[in-house]
Amino acid sequence: MIPFSLKVLVYKIFQFLLKWSTKLLTFRTPELFSGPGSSLQLCEHIAKTGVKSLLIVTDAMLVKIGLLKPMEEKLRQLGIQYVVYDGVLPNPTIEQIETGLAMLKKEGCTAILAIGGGSSIDAAKVIAARARNPHKIVHMAGLMRVLFKPMPLYAVPTTAGTGSEVTIAAVVSDPSTTRKFAIMDPKLVPIGACLDGALMTGLPAPITAATGMDALTHAVEAYISRNHTPATDAEALEATRLIMQNLPEAVHNGSNVEARQNMALASFKAGVAFTTAGVGYVHAIAHNFGAYYHLPHGLANAIVLPRVLDFSKPDCTPRLAKLAEVSGLKQGGESEVQLADKFIAHVRKLNADFGIPTQVDKLKASDIPAITDKALAEAHWTYAVPRYMDKPECENFLRGMLPAAA
Repeated sequence: MIPFSLKVLVYKIFQFLLKWSTKLLTFRTPELFSGPGSSLQLCEHIAKTGVKSLLIVTDAMLVKIGLLKPMEEKLRQLGIQYVVYDGVLPNPTIEQIETGLAMLKKEGCTAILAIGGGSSIDAAKVIAARARNPHKIVHMAGLMRVLFKPMPLYAVPTTAGTGSEVTIAAVVSDPSTTRKFAIMDPKLVPIGACLDGALMTGLPAPITAATGMDALTHAVEAYISRNHTPATDAEALEATRLIMQNLPEAVHNGSNVEARQNMALASFKAGVAFTTAGVGYVHAIAHNFGAYYHLPHGLANAIVLPRVLDFSKPDCTPRLAKLAEVSGLKQGGESEVQLADKFIAHVRKLNADFGIPTQVDKLKASDIPAITDKALAEAHWTYAVPRYMDKPECENFLRGMLPAAA
């Protein structure tokens, strides 16, 4: 059997090579419109590009509450025909994406507008890729496997969490194999997006909290990644600062447009950071909680985050201390270890204040070995984590999140 220390060396070499290879790539950002009402500006921008037939990808709840109506009216005024596909659910599946693709082809749409949270935007990304690529969705899984440029895609995030409007990734679930995988390619970045905090004012507090903690997870994991750069550090630190200053207000006073707008910006910046630096064990484990138990991604990240920070702390204490500093937790005279502990404790306090549980109610002890294998395979070959976890450590880590009665 190969010693784990040797495996870690291989993982580190692989991630080092990956980091330097990404320097050869260009990670563009979408043309961005920002501020209350910017979603209508994006519609005007789409019209100027000559689009005449548009597929809107969203979820049924947003249609039901009428969130799309101002944009639909604007599109009609601009002479753009559109059809709405609202079949996207949390943790979008291959089947949902293929259904949206069939609608796009039937209606002859030439561009896609994603309106919603990360699930809708991720689904739209893959629909756009499938529209121009002959290979199946499962064959796009991994790095740089989208052969041809996707159909033009625009994004209107309605939650401040995933940052999918700026990232190279789309996450897809395959229920037939209990698998959740990421498609990662710079071609997936939308060509235009907006950050319209006014669209988020009606978001319920629990969803605001979970998506906000998702954004914090992106910023934190990007900052403690071994693949961080000065540019990603700047984005991750600013995202963390904005989240710590605005998320509690957004949760407890959802009508505060300024807090909503700042959270939208924070989510975007966190997305920019992790597009280059990557994420880590929080995501690897949370993806499997989503695949096995349909746990919403932001909620899963929030539950896992403080536990991963506890595990990672020995190898990233100075970075956690800096996160504490930008979070306003430094009072003066604390050591780096004390500041790191303060930051982790504050993350736990946020979770508690927001009513986020510490355990996963649906987690089964019998699933832990399989979840461990899948999570470690994802993390070790995809993310430059600060400290590596072997299989017994991961299994023990997961047992800590079993429901109390288990």
